[in-house]
Amino acid sequence: MLLTAIVAVVLAIVTVGMHVAGFAIMFKLIFRLGEASPTRGLPIASQLMRTAWFLLFVHALEIWVWALFYRFAHCFTDAESAFYFSASTYTALGYGDVLLPFRWRILGPVEALIGILMCGLSASVFFALVSRIVKARTELKQAEVRARG
Repeated sequence: MLLTAIVAVVLAIVTVGMHVAGFAIMFKLIFRLGEASPTRGLPIASQLMRTAWFLLFVHALEIWVWALFYRFAHCFTDAESAFYFSASTYTALGYGDVLLPFRWRILGPVEALIGILMCGLSASVFFALVSRIVKARTELKQAEVRARG
């Protein structure tokens, strides 16, 4: 039980660390904090798409970390089953058709909780991004109105 708890904590730390590092990279590459937010359709769509794909990539890496542990610990006989279990658990979908061995079963709920939190963080990035875009568009429209009148 102690080993399982230690593994759960280590995997949680690695997952959160990867997500935070992913955010740091994303903010540097995609948002370029000194630049103004896009205000036209295509640049807005481009920024949202790049953000979505980047976040999906980070989530996939995090799922693979858990899957690799499951495979390393011989919880599953193949990588596909390990990834399938990890992905369905991380997303809190949890079909239940593939199960961890009794010794490691507590990792399932821990991974689900971490996955929910990481997905929530990703959703907050989208909220912040859209808020930033709306603010930039509003300021642009107000400036146009002031210039005309």
